[in-house]
Amino acid sequence: MSAHSLFASAIAGINAALATPLDVVAAIAAVAAIGLVVVSSFVKTMIPLRWLAVGGSLGFLIYGALHPAPIMIVLYGVLLPAHIYRAVEMMRLTRRVAAAAAADDLSGVWLKPYMRARRLKAGQVLFRKGDQGDQLYFLADGQVEFVEIGETMDAGRLFGELAFFAPDGRRSLTARCTTPCTVLCIDGTTFQQLYFQNPAFGFQVVTLVAGRLTADLRRLNAEVAAARASSVAPSA
Repeated sequence: MSAHSLFASAIAGINAALATPLDVVAAIAAVAAIGLVVVSSFVKTMIPLRWLAVGGSLGFLIYGALHPAPIMIVLYGVLLPAHIYRAVEMMRLTRRVAAAAAADDLSGVWLKPYMRARRLKAGQVLFRKGDQGDQLYFLADGQVEFVEIGETMDAGRLFGELAFFAPDGRRSLTARCTTPCTVLCIDGTTFQQLYFQNPAFGFQVVTLVAGRLTADLRRLNAEVAAARASSVAPSA
């Protein structure tokens, strides 16, 4: 078959595929969906990627409906709401993080929608020094004591995040409930997904960790100053 014949056959196929207005709409939807999928392969941040996936799924769903393809309709009919849900979820997290950053809120309360609740009795140990840090916690109710330093923490605070950033991933303190507590926790895998998928979330977590380290440094300096003062006092 000559090149001219191949070209003529291709033109005839295109004309047949665009014979009606619905065929034209279907073709435009398919081309747009393919373009969005291609563009998504170059996107690095999660929210644009999710919305590109929404657009691509919608385009393929329209094409499958206008050029009856039951498998395509079922596939993208399931994927479309899933992509929309994930995109909206990520946008909500971004808004919560932005609001927390604007209010200088280091409590971590914006993580609550991604955490599950645990009830603990007074005296129960949540984790011990040296344990593997595989959970991040938010104290919703009660009081927790950090045994090694003798400090207590009231409700409304996030804790346990430092182990995620420690070289060995181990706990540096023991956390024990001094009263009945309600603790919300998030596993390390989910935390890492949120951290890497959402730059605003990652920045806020780093701010939280920096704030905790600064507080620890101030406490250590105060203890050193108090120890020096007590050693000097008898000779005065």
